[in-house]
Amino acid sequence: MDKQGLLDSLRKKGFSEQVVSVFDKVKREDFVPQNLVGYAYEDISLPVMEGSTLSQPSTVAFMLDMLDVRDGQKILEIGSGSGYALALLSEMNPNGKIYGLELIQSLGISSKKYLQEKKNVEVFIRNGSHGLPEFAPYDRILISASCPECPSSLLSQLKDDGILVSAVKQSIIQIKKVNGEKIIKEHPGFAFVPLVPD
Repeated sequence: MDKQGLLDSLRKKGFSEQVVSVFDKVKREDFVPQNLVGYAYEDISLPVMEGSTLSQPSTVAFMLDMLDVRDGQKILEIGSGSGYALALLSEMNPNGKIYGLELIQSLGISSKKYLQEKKNVEVFIRNGSHGLPEFAPYDRILISASCPECPSSLLSQLKDDGILVSAVKQSIIQIKKVNGEKIIKEHPGFAFVPLVPD
């Protein structure tokens, strides 16, 4: 499948035009190993390095739709991998600020290189299980690695009226924080690399 084929597929699946348009702007081939560039626009997950994977585009699109990004927000992504979702978020949120946390040093270094022209993105190479409290609170938090349950320390870094989207086991969970209460929606049937506890 080529890029246009992927965009058509995402539209057919019902994703918002806001989400589909950023998939058009970001080159997925920049975030995959050289030997897999030919598969960059297939709707499949791809290995990157050290056991990590780049999630399939439709899964990333689903999480971004759930995140309901508005321009000008402060966003945290945990398990940012090679930086693909950070690049998409940068296009969705050009006047905001996006922070990425990645535990694997080689991945963090390569994502910094890929994203060096994205002035609204900052990548930290460290364990993400406790978030990034020094820049909290966040309007949106995206956890791209699977957790056994959503870490409460991360919910405490979410603004009121904020949204957290997380891979929990084999589901995608959306948590909205409204007046300190949690409104939770679960969407099962996904697969992710696990979040490493400290």
